[in-house]
Amino acid sequence: MSRTQEILHAPHEQIEEIQLEGIKKTVIACYENVPFYKRSFDEAGFDPYALSSLEDLRRAPFVTKQDLRDNYPYKMFATPLSKVKEIHMSSGTTGVATVGGYTEHDLETWGECFARGIIYANGSEKDIVHVCYGYGLFTGGLGAHYGGLWMDSTVIPMSAGNTERQIRVLKEMGSTIICCTPSYAMHIADTAIEMGLDPARDFHLRAGIHGAEPFSDNFRRDLERKLNYHVLDVYGLTETMGPGVAIECWEQQGLHLAEDHFYAEIIDPNTGEVLPDGEWGELVLTSVDREASPVVRYRTRDITRIIPGTCPCGRTHRRIDRIHGRTDDMLIIRGVNVFPSQIEDVMKTFPQVSSWYQIEIDTDQRSLDLVTLKAEVNPDFDFDSVAAIERLQQEISARLKTALSVGVRVRLVEPKTIARSEGKAKRIVDLRRGIK
Repeated sequence: MSRTQEILHAPHEQIEEIQLEGIKKTVIACYENVPFYKRSFDEAGFDPYALSSLEDLRRAPFVTKQDLRDNYPYKMFATPLSKVKEIHMSSGTTGVATVGGYTEHDLETWGECFARGIIYANGSEKDIVHVCYGYGLFTGGLGAHYGGLWMDSTVIPMSAGNTERQIRVLKEMGSTIICCTPSYAMHIADTAIEMGLDPARDFHLRAGIHGAEPFSDNFRRDLERKLNYHVLDVYGLTETMGPGVAIECWEQQGLHLAEDHFYAEIIDPNTGEVLPDGEWGELVLTSVDREASPVVRYRTRDITRIIPGTCPCGRTHRRIDRIHGRTDDMLIIRGVNVFPSQIEDVMKTFPQVSSWYQIEIDTDQRSLDLVTLKAEVNPDFDFDSVAAIERLQQEISARLKTALSVGVRVRLVEPKTIARSEGKAKRIVDLRRGIK
C-alpha cells in the first residue's frame, strides 16, 4: 500500500523514467519471444534495442485487435505457457476471441491497479466490496475481486444475475462498494424501488466502481440519487489487462491512468499521428511491465483525450477523459458520422426522458438509412397525453437534427419497457446487418 500511495503522488519525471525502463524491456521481450512482433518490427524498420526515449516508441508499428485474433490462441504470449497462471478471453461475439495470459506478477499488478479504484473511493480494509460483474473468462469479475483482495477488504463474489438476491445481500450484509456495469447498478436500484425499498436508505453503499460500457453524466446523477453513493468510472480491456487501466478518483474529473504499468498515446485515428494533450483521438496503449501478454502500441479504438493539468486530488498520473465513443462503434447514417454519445448529449437536455434508450437503424424502401430513437419517459410524465408525447418527440427530433445533421425519428415509450440487462446494456440494434 505504501509503495502504491508513493507512486500515485510521484513527480511525473519519475513516472516517465519507470515507463521508459519498462518499455525498453517490453519491446525486447516481444521481439525475442513473439514471432509476430519480430516480423512487424522488422517490416517497419523499428529496432527495439535502440529505443532510448519514450518518443522513440512512435517508430514502432501499431497492433490491432485483428492482429491478436490472427495469432489466437497463444502466439502473442511472450512467456512459456508454463509460467501463465490464468487466462482470460474476450467474448468473441464479433469474431475470433482475443486471449490474455497472466503470470503471477501480472495478477499481482492487476489486483493492485483495480485496488487504486478502491483507494480513490476513500476505501480501506474495512470496506465490503460487492462484485456483480460476471466471473469467468470475462475480466470484470475477477479484476474487481483481485482488487478487493489486494486492499485486504472483504469481498462478496456475487457475480451477475439473480437481482433480488443481490438486493437482499446489499441490504443485509453491509456492502459499501459495488462493482458492476452502470446499467446493472441502475437495474438493481429500480428493482429495489419496485420491491418497496428505498436503496438510498436501505443499502449501505458509499461508492460504485462502474465500467465495461459508457454512461452519461445524466445517468451518473440518476444513479447517485437513487443509491446515495459516489460513482467512479473504471476503464480497461481484455487485450491490455482488464478493468483498472484507468479509474476516476473522488473528484470525477477524468480517469487516472496507471502510468507505471501503461503508457498512453492519443492518435488521429485516420493518420496515426500522435496528438497533443487536450485533443480528442484514439487511445493507444503500451504495456510497461506485463510479462505474459504485453502489447506495443495497441489501438484500443476508444475515443478520448489526455486531460491537461493536474487533478485537484493531487495525484500526478495523467488522466484520460471519459470514453466518448469507439471508432468501430461509430454509426454512418446517410454518409454522416454519428456516435451514440452525441445522441445521449441531446437526450440529457430533456428532463422528461430517462437514461434508458435504444437506437434502431433500418433502411426504407429506397434503401436509405432510417434511424429511430426509442426513449423511456420518466414516471412523472403524463404518458396518457397524446399531444404531450407528440410535442416532446418533435422537440427531441428537431434538436437531434440540429446536433447531428441527420434526421432521427423519436418514439417515446413507457417506463421499464426497454429490456434491462445483467451485464452490458444493448444500446444499438442495427437491422441493416441483421443484428437483433
